[in-house]
Amino acid sequence: MMAIEQNYPLIPIKEFTSVKQAGLFEILKQPRFSGQLILSDPSKQEWIFHIYMGRLMYATGGTHPVRRWRRNLLIHCPQTSAQLSSLQDDLANTNWEDVNVCWDYHLLCLWVDLHKVTRDQAIKMIQSVMVEILFDVTQGMQITYQIKPDSSSSSFFKPLVLIDAEQVIHEADQLWEAWQSARVADRFPNRAPIIRQPEQLRVKTSPQAYQTMTKLLNGQYTLRDLAILMKRDTRAVTLSILPHLQSGLVELIDIPDLPAPVSLPPNETSVKTVPEQKPLIACVDDSPLICQSMEKILTSEGYRFVAINDALRAIATLLATKPELIFLDLVMPNANGYEICGQLRRLSFFRNTPIVILTGNDGIIDRVRAKMVGSSDFMSKPINPEEVLKVIIKHLKQVN
Repeated sequence: MMAIEQNYPLIPIKEFTSVKQAGLFEILKQPRFSGQLILSDPSKQEWIFHIYMGRLMYATGGTHPVRRWRRNLLIHCPQTSAQLSSLQDDLANTNWEDVNVCWDYHLLCLWVDLHKVTRDQAIKMIQSVMVEILFDVTQGMQITYQIKPDSSSSSFFKPLVLIDAEQVIHEADQLWEAWQSARVADRFPNRAPIIRQPEQLRVKTSPQAYQTMTKLLNGQYTLRDLAILMKRDTRAVTLSILPHLQSGLVELIDIPDLPAPVSLPPNETSVKTVPEQKPLIACVDDSPLICQSMEKILTSEGYRFVAINDALRAIATLLATKPELIFLDLVMPNANGYEICGQLRRLSFFRNTPIVILTGNDGIIDRVRAKMVGSSDFMSKPINPEEVLKVIIKHLKQVN
């Protein structure tokens, strides 16, 4: 069993499945660990699990922590919806340093103490938040984790509930399996649908359906938000608009989180200058050796890197990580580089992303066909470090 190290290194885990999640939380459970488990993906999205004595107490972070909080509040604590204006009063006597760490948890604690919500409602909300976060973590696939023992400066008021990780991991895994079986694994529920071709959509739908869609598919509500508005589950909502997504009439876009419902004082860490990060570059290749070589070349030059060995999960991983340049192997099991390149070019996000085809067969026919499906360049194997860096500089300059 892996020991918890004292210097708290960043440790990568590829394909962070439910089995690997359970194994990681089990490691923290045995020594009755208290503190934070911090997960992040290659795009630097971060989730924080707060743990007490080896069991889960709360989780936060991700793309839309406020949207997630509001959704679950509406589901599990509907009576508080009319009380949001009183949040600042409820937090007036709160330790601001603690609130900066996790205002949503502290608010739940206060509301339980003030009998504005029941403990059972708060527990259900906490469990639901954890399940949603674990779903997002699973979809992110390539994860880095770090552990930080608790300190007095970041401690919670008190545990409202202590949850065994296996419980929420199992529930999140069931949702993920259902999402995959519906063949929407490459669609992200935190993205918002927006109508891109209104006239064509109007022709293909009834007047009533079109009117409803124009009100809801306006780029303001994520798939998860729409599920609440429509009183359906997120998978059903996604499947209902999937034909329009596939035809390009509707598109999923990234949208910002809602503002926090409380005015937090400035956090000292927020005013620090964040060092500029070099671009994230992906390599889709079924050869671990190629990916390792590419990682060594790129990380030595300061670039961020994500390796994808499974061609069938390539598009989902690329959508999750959003690299600024993609190296794509031409010949892989189950799917080839031509197919993946063509599919990427049909997605608006990757329409202009440089895609460099990798192949051991440097023939004119391959080059022509790669160009026809939208590749930006062609590179022969075995890879040469100087050529790799030249290609990156060439295409990223063109993008910028």
